[in-house]
Amino acid sequence: MIRISVQTALFDEGAELVALRAEGVGGIASFTGIVRGGTEQNMRGDDGLKALHLDHYPSMTEAALQALAETAVARWKLSGATLIHRVGTLYPNDPIVFVGTASAHRAAALEACAFLIDRLKTDAPFWKKESFADGREGWVEARATDEAAAEKWSR
Repeated sequence: MIRISVQTALFDEGAELVALRAEGVGGIASFTGIVRGGTEQNMRGDDGLKALHLDHYPSMTEAALQALAETAVARWKLSGATLIHRVGTLYPNDPIVFVGTASAHRAAALEACAFLIDRLKTDAPFWKKESFADGREGWVEARATDEAAAEKWSR
């Protein structure tokens, strides 16, 4: 089972994990990404992120996510993979992405989950614009660390 969703609505991580468990597996791995800049980060002196706006081109984005999931399912013999990415305007502490994988064995589920989140950061066409408390706005540029993390899966 592959489930892909690009949505504005909040997702339910628990429900997504239950759906993966229904695949009759030995291991499930998941990752939930959260918009940075929450209360705890503000106490540490973050950069004052106020909002993150994500745009996408629906058919292109969904095709990219589907291709990533199909690659993971084939490479690790997964029985299930779920990729959910939110778009629109999100705020600090909002969940932004969910990746879940299910396999007969934990190592495959864990590796596939790491592969999907690493490659999602570089291969999925999302355009992100940050707004800060001091009035600054700017588009998020690709990060060398994300590129390096994705590249390790090509070896």
